[in-house]
Amino acid sequence: MTIPPSDIAKFAADLITAEATQKQIRMITHRYPEATLEDAYAIQRDVIRQKFDQGRRKIGWKIGLTSKAMQMALNIDIPDSGVLLDDMAFDTGSFIPKTRFIQPRVEAEIAFVMKSDLAGDTITRDDVIAATDYVAPSLEILDTRILRLDTETQKTRTVVDTIADNAANAGIVLGTQRHAIDAFDLRWCGAIVKKNGAVEETGLGAGVLDDPIESVVWLARRMHEYGDKISAGDIILSGSFIRPIEATPGSVITAEFGTFGAVTIEFEG
Repeated sequence: MTIPPSDIAKFAADLITAEATQKQIRMITHRYPEATLEDAYAIQRDVIRQKFDQGRRKIGWKIGLTSKAMQMALNIDIPDSGVLLDDMAFDTGSFIPKTRFIQPRVEAEIAFVMKSDLAGDTITRDDVIAATDYVAPSLEILDTRILRLDTETQKTRTVVDTIADNAANAGIVLGTQRHAIDAFDLRWCGAIVKKNGAVEETGLGAGVLDDPIESVVWLARRMHEYGDKISAGDIILSGSFIRPIEATPGSVITAEFGTFGAVTIEFEG
């Protein structure tokens, strides 16, 4: 790690303030250009710790950067992860007031809901299958408490900035349909994603590490490295198979997963 503990805590507090005031902060890599992934996860953990102190509760995990295209764009060869909190959960069809987020974007994902714990560095896909209660269609709402583009330097965020900012996680919209994990071949489970009725993106589950199940395998093994685990009842967002869609004011975003289900969210104009 290259960032001293005092600044780790300061960055975390600044990120929480940015969310509350809707005023973004400058990139962590602006001050610490050599910051590492370990620095980023340390800031993320402190953000979550402070959220817990405010009364928030963990409901699961999100996995990001699972597609080759996104990994290449950020010059990284592994996914990242963030924490889902109870105040991030929205019902499908919910209305999001404009004061809730700063620059929201939306991705389509397959969500896993777990019925038993997953822990250890030897977790396999069979373990994930056995531990999954059901899978469901979902949308992830992204937001950024850090500037995506520094107007002074014209530099863009790096993966360090994104991970520190809880992997840009802001919300989850879970569909009402529930399926046994073996009811669909998740590699071929796809979605047509529309914004105000017009198709914006399409994609297949195979865009997530070739199989969304493998994404959960990765997360469980990563949790072990930090002395943590996936717990029974956790919701796991396995990773997006579309590019993020800008949720401009007045947007209605709908992901149609065919027989797998559908999920929608509306943003105040």
